[in-house]
Amino acid sequence: MTTDVTDTGLGTIRAGILGGGFMARVHRTAARDAGGELRAVATGSASGGRRAAGELHAARAEDDAAALLVADDIDIVHICTPNATHAELAAHALEAGKHVVCEKPLATNAADARRLADLAAARGRVVAVPFVYRYHPMVREARARVAQGDVGELLTLDCSYLQDWMLLPTDDDWRVHSTSGGESRAFADIGSHLCDLVEFVIGQRIRSLSARSRRVFAERGGRSVDTEDLVAILVETDSGALGTLLISQMAAGRKNALTLELHGSRQSLRFEQERPEELWVGMRDESRILLRDPLAAAEDSARLQRVPAGHSMGYQDAFNGFMADVYAAVGGEHRDGLPTFEDGYRSAVLTEAVLASAADGGRWTEVAA
Repeated sequence: MTTDVTDTGLGTIRAGILGGGFMARVHRTAARDAGGELRAVATGSASGGRRAAGELHAARAEDDAAALLVADDIDIVHICTPNATHAELAAHALEAGKHVVCEKPLATNAADARRLADLAAARGRVVAVPFVYRYHPMVREARARVAQGDVGELLTLDCSYLQDWMLLPTDDDWRVHSTSGGESRAFADIGSHLCDLVEFVIGQRIRSLSARSRRVFAERGGRSVDTEDLVAILVETDSGALGTLLISQMAAGRKNALTLELHGSRQSLRFEQERPEELWVGMRDESRILLRDPLAAAEDSARLQRVPAGHSMGYQDAFNGFMADVYAAVGGEHRDGLPTFEDGYRSAVLTEAVLASAADGGRWTEVAA
């Protein structure tokens, strides 16, 4: 079970949220589940802030981000704004002495992400990036089985993250434009989750890659598009395992299909985010479907299982588990697997490697450590 931050001795942690969309609602729910109190919300306009504060049931709305960041009754800031604003807002929040949860990408370039990670360390603040798929209990089960040697030597990976929300030429969003979303869309948006999950579960890094990307429509909603719709990547890990990663926001019928399949010398493991209660275990002589059960799970998996077997857990539960770890860290506790700004920096490094390789026709590219 997760720990309520009101048990840390520091009292209730007071939160402020920048942004008022879907992710702001997810953060609000998770923060309250962790025992936090939503004090204030701010968006791009004062009227938008008032509307969002009402919808999120915040104590008040601030006129703008600057006012929220300096408010003395806020301990932690949740940044749920367009990508291009993340680095500046996170820096201002840290300089104001706040703890920070920043949606990914942490920054639209690796240099800015590095500066933020260094600033957080210098200020001694708790900082996190919501790579929340780490918090599905069956992901932790897979990680534990890899770590204890059940899989054997990792040989290959077959992984993908597929969505269809950009399938039509009329589908449009601020993310498709580099000025607001950054130079990468499909990879930075969902490929970043996939790579984080791969490295987290296997316990090693992607050391080199070859990427090809494609932009299917030159225009969306009457505006020009300068970011990719899909990416195919070949990867090699530290141990020499080879893998394929397919990332697409134009896979008809696929809503949030993140799949991780690992092939080892003894076993294979497969996790599907849309079937989060299951872990497929493949062997030469038999295959099994392992169902989530806190009574039979690895310790790190069991601690995230808030309900008994047979009572389904999903995306919001994973986000709640992530936020519980963030708020526990603010209270001085250590929680294994919490994704920090260092992980946000790693994601930015991978994004730049993918973009560089794709721009050079798929050239094999070393990924910086």
